[in-house]
Amino acid sequence: MGHLTVIDHPLLKRDLTVLRDAGTPHGTFRKTLSDAAAILAYEVMRDLQLAEHAVETPLESTVGYSLREEVVVVPILRAGLGMVDGFTRFVPEARIGHLGMYRDERTHEPVDYYSNIPGGLETARLYVVDPMLATGGSASGAVAHLKARGAANFTFVCLVAAPEGVARLHADHPDVRIVTATLDRELDGNAYIRPGLGDAGDRIFGTL
Repeated sequence: MGHLTVIDHPLLKRDLTVLRDAGTPHGTFRKTLSDAAAILAYEVMRDLQLAEHAVETPLESTVGYSLREEVVVVPILRAGLGMVDGFTRFVPEARIGHLGMYRDERTHEPVDYYSNIPGGLETARLYVVDPMLATGGSASGAVAHLKARGAANFTFVCLVAAPEGVARLHADHPDVRIVTATLDRELDGNAYIRPGLGDAGDRIFGTL
């Protein structure tokens, strides 16, 4: 599948196992999700552009670097909030937007309910984050919403993806790169990812 990157990292595989385990308590789930998101963030931000500038060490002048591009992280509420700390761990200056979408349990299609997005998206590097890419409806809707706001440089980052969601996002937005920790087998009849890790939002916030 084009524009799909599955990060192969031993620590990520270990963390994903903790997240899959039905017996993991919500506090451990929340921390592990943040740690896994940090690994994904580290890998996905390898291609950020740098600007050179002079810096004075205690001994002499040398060349230093700063990020040339502004970073914007947009979690899809509510589960996407669990990934934000992993990204800002490395880029604390990142701006954070919020996009609220939920899945209609009958149609499985996304419904918007909240949007608070920073300006200046035309030149920013955007990371849309959500632990799950299931049907792809929410992801596609989020990308369409941000494109309407002028955003152009996207990466969608998730922990677990289903082939159906990858296909939907690629069909609707072939320019968007998808980065995930794993590509799972399929969606079931209720549009849950199998084997998956259950409802990430409920497990993050302890609302099971």
